[in-house]
Amino acid sequence: MEQSEVEEKHHVKTEERDEKCFICCQCGNSFTYKQSLEEQMMIHTGEKPFTCDQCGKSFTKQETLEDHMMIQTGEKLHECDRCGKSFLCTSSLKSHLKYHSQEKLHSCSLCGKSFKCKHSLENHMMIHTGEKPFTCDQCGKSFRQLYNLKEHMNIHTGEKPYECPICRKIFSRATGLNSHLKVHSQEKPHSCSLCGKSFSLMQSLKEHQKRHTGVRDHKCLECGKSFVTAAHLKRHWRTHTGEKPYKCSHCDKRFKRSEHLKSHEMIHTGEKPYTCDQCGKSFTQISSLLSHRKYNHIK
Repeated sequence: MEQSEVEEKHHVKTEERDEKCFICCQCGNSFTYKQSLEEQMMIHTGEKPFTCDQCGKSFTKQETLEDHMMIQTGEKLHECDRCGKSFLCTSSLKSHLKYHSQEKLHSCSLCGKSFKCKHSLENHMMIHTGEKPFTCDQCGKSFRQLYNLKEHMNIHTGEKPYECPICRKIFSRATGLNSHLKVHSQEKPHSCSLCGKSFSLMQSLKEHQKRHTGVRDHKCLECGKSFVTAAHLKRHWRTHTGEKPYKCSHCDKRFKRSEHLKSHEMIHTGEKPYTCDQCGKSFTQISSLLSHRKYNHIK
């Protein structure tokens, strides 16, 4: 068989494989390989066949167990030998390497960006068309992809399915976990030129620098008030909508801010983390401790 015929068959098989993306019926994520879909389904079913013989913790993937073992032994970050980018886990490095090795046959006719999977191109086109077919029935916010809507719903339900394998902190969104993992890498490559403070994320540096310049580029369309970060604007917006996305796991009470929920839940748990250093009395909230000191110990 001639070389040209081999290459042609290779491209046909690649296109067929890309067009037959495996889509998870639970969260809407799509995969090129069936094995990846099967691994994703284990997350939904709770199956964890790979167990650490040191601490007994179980994992969905063999790679995740290996990453866990490396964290215990203190092994350093893994670096891509092609571009120099570093990763906390081997699984993250393997996923990254696919972008170097695999062809991207499906290109956007509007911006030229290419994708390995036809389904990914179709999702990308929604950025240009503005189409957001998946709408939250709680607050009306719309999303381009189903899994984004499902992650958003975690805000309303209070569910946090993404757990950090190092400190066990949990998150409602995968992007929040990915950003958090950079904290454990102890790498802070982004430094402020004005005060020297360093950050793990470029976005964190940009938001920090606004405090020096006084820039408040996130403006509320309802009242005109401006904020330094999008997160602060989002929190403020709830004063207009009345949205209370944080629900108590012990009762039906809801809150606009996560810190208010945390303080409230201490009433149920009995936790009192703020202790007076003069008399030893403990309180649920810092404000209660300050009031106690003011009226009982400061003369």
